[in-house]
Amino acid sequence: MHPAQKALWFIESHLASRLNLDEIADVAGVSRFHLVRAFAAATGLSVMRYVRARRLSEAARALADGAPDILKLALEADYGSHEAFTRAFRDHFGITPEAVRSMARLDHIKLMEPILMDSTLTDDLQAPRFLTSKPLLVAGIGERLTHENGGAGIPGQWQRFHQSVANIPGRVGQVAYGVCCNGDDAGNFDYIAGVEVSDFSDLPRSFSRVRIPEAKYAVFTHRDHISTIRRTINTIWNHWLPASGLKAADAPSFERYDENFDPLTGNGGLEIWVPVGP
Repeated sequence: MHPAQKALWFIESHLASRLNLDEIADVAGVSRFHLVRAFAAATGLSVMRYVRARRLSEAARALADGAPDILKLALEADYGSHEAFTRAFRDHFGITPEAVRSMARLDHIKLMEPILMDSTLTDDLQAPRFLTSKPLLVAGIGERLTHENGGAGIPGQWQRFHQSVANIPGRVGQVAYGVCCNGDDAGNFDYIAGVEVSDFSDLPRSFSRVRIPEAKYAVFTHRDHISTIRRTINTIWNHWLPASGLKAADAPSFERYDENFDPLTGNGGLEIWVPVGP
């Protein structure tokens, strides 16, 4: 059972209990950093967003069945007050708890059902190479994303990158990088579609920048179309890494696109660099 599966089991079997990311990561047998990446790679959601959505969905079921005590539901969903629960419920579903109870139906809102893990792993992941990266300065088009919207937003970033890459001063070589960095427990992270530069001194403020320090990386080759990259990333974080005996390092991970990659067709392959420690 890989980390995301363990986390899902624990969440579903303890949904009425207090849950925090440290506890869930401990049960999954990995660090907070690893769990955030593994869970998002497998489900497309952040851990605690899934917890909140599941609790609100179960509360909505109870309300549609006529639950009389909204405060009791609020406390069971780990909200400290009727007001906090109502605000979260309305933000999530676009309707108040009282309205759901009075309508006594759920066909007008989208519930978060329990996720049943399937085998979305690739069966042909090749063993990685282990390399120590040189320090890199990367500049390009950056966005703050969530794991929920990152899959949709990243292709648009690359389009804007190709339209503006000629304006990035001090470019080094022809390799492009997709850098994931500055991740937090809520599943937010910075993604920069960029290139290596010699320094940041002349970089216009419209471009984002990230320093990648020297570090040890497991380097995987993704040979299939770019649209299937999530399967490879999911396999790395939820299968290969737990079985490897290594730990994920809290450092930027990145995709490396050399001259073989065709940005027009999405073919040609790329490398996925994952920071690892002992």
